[in-house]
Amino acid sequence: FSLLKRCFNILVFLIFCLTGLAQHSDGYGVHLPKFYRQKIHFGFTIAGNNCDFRLNPRPNSQFPDTVLGNSTFGVKTVYTKPAKGFAIGLVTDTRLGEYVRLRFTPNISFASRKILYTLATPDLDSFKVFEKSVESVFLIFPLECKIQSKRQGNFSAYIISGGGYTLDLAARKKAGGSGGTNQLDDNVKLTRDDYFYSAGAGTDFYLQYFKLGFELKLLIGTKNLLKSENSVFTNSIDKIRSRMVVFTITFEG
Repeated sequence: FSLLKRCFNILVFLIFCLTGLAQHSDGYGVHLPKFYRQKIHFGFTIAGNNCDFRLNPRPNSQFPDTVLGNSTFGVKTVYTKPAKGFAIGLVTDTRLGEYVRLRFTPNISFASRKILYTLATPDLDSFKVFEKSVESVFLIFPLECKIQSKRQGNFSAYIISGGGYTLDLAARKKAGGSGGTNQLDDNVKLTRDDYFYSAGAGTDFYLQYFKLGFELKLLIGTKNLLKSENSVFTNSIDKIRSRMVVFTITFEG
């Protein structure tokens, strides 16, 4: 979660700097004074993400002799290596109450993850390491509730939570398991549909012509994405679930 820590530090720094500017605003310097009262408004987002998997390895799984020669290798460890990506999207924001808003923020997100397998013989005299990349292009459809603080000058803070649906456009393009002696070239294949819940926090800064927001959010997938096939790599895993940390900049008018 190094990206999460860096994004949090950036968010705190921006809050500190921009809050100082906002506090110097008197009644005549308040930007967009009627923004709170709008029933609906729109905008767009750009974001950076850090994607990862939550893995449940299958205990005592083995790579058969037909794949790795005459030696029997067992799966010693299976773990994931997160990677960075980016996203762009739209914002539809509807007012439910004085400090409560409902937000629909569909976006397209480009992501990558890696799964690393460490294999060992029973007497631990030989090891092998394999790395499998999983590329994804997500259509993400979040529906979330945003609870804002009372506006202070040109600044307000908020928390946000909800859930949504994810469609992986690249899921069907991944090569499946062959079941033969060339299984070392197989990729890990995932299902394309997932549902997630989300939670995060952010800040809004009211500028002269639009509202600028910074948001840090965690998305946790709920479905087992692993598509079981006759492959030594998928047979070594029981469950795969998604996890994504997203730092978003929003522009709303």
